[in-house]
Amino acid sequence: MSNTRSLTGHFKNVPIIVDEQLLADCARNDSRAQYRLYDLCEYFMMNICIRYTNSQDDAEDLLNRSFLKILNNIGKYKKEIPFELWVRRITINTIIDEYRKNRKRKEATELVDFDEKQNEFDNIAVNNYLAKMEAEQLQTLIDSLPQINRQVFNLYVVDGFNHKEIATLLNIPEGTSKWHLSNARARLKEQISKSLPYLKTLAS
Repeated sequence: MSNTRSLTGHFKNVPIIVDEQLLADCARNDSRAQYRLYDLCEYFMMNICIRYTNSQDDAEDLLNRSFLKILNNIGKYKKEIPFELWVRRITINTIIDEYRKNRKRKEATELVDFDEKQNEFDNIAVNNYLAKMEAEQLQTLIDSLPQINRQVFNLYVVDGFNHKEIATLLNIPEGTSKWHLSNARARLKEQISKSLPYLKTLAS
């Protein structure tokens, strides 16, 4: 499907409200129903895709690839599962699949077994500040992270995956997933500390 809307900035969260008849029509390859479903899902899915890329074109491509998978599997959807949750999982799996296929080099970070022994007050201070930030400001900070750091941070902090699940998705050791999350937090703290002086003392 082709996305003709302007994707500048970040979408507000828009809930997906569908009925069984619409999904049944989509499963029968009714093109009008499929376009209606696309219209309903677009904002929700783009909010996910845009977090994992720095390119509007890449985000649009991921959205369209994800939606195609949704259409191809719509007959397998079980109504006891919240539809948004089902769409979210397919979208994230598509993003990770594309990341794996396009990964042309090993990350500069050594694959080490990382023991998470961080300063908990440090993490709490950073997380509290992040929670108070405007969504666009937060997204700008996250976008500045190296790609693998951003992938792990989004999966763990934003999308709620645990390190074991992330390790499976990204095909990395669980300890390495923890390392990337720690590194992402450290980089975010460094950025935050430039505008929040008291956080500088936490780095000592």
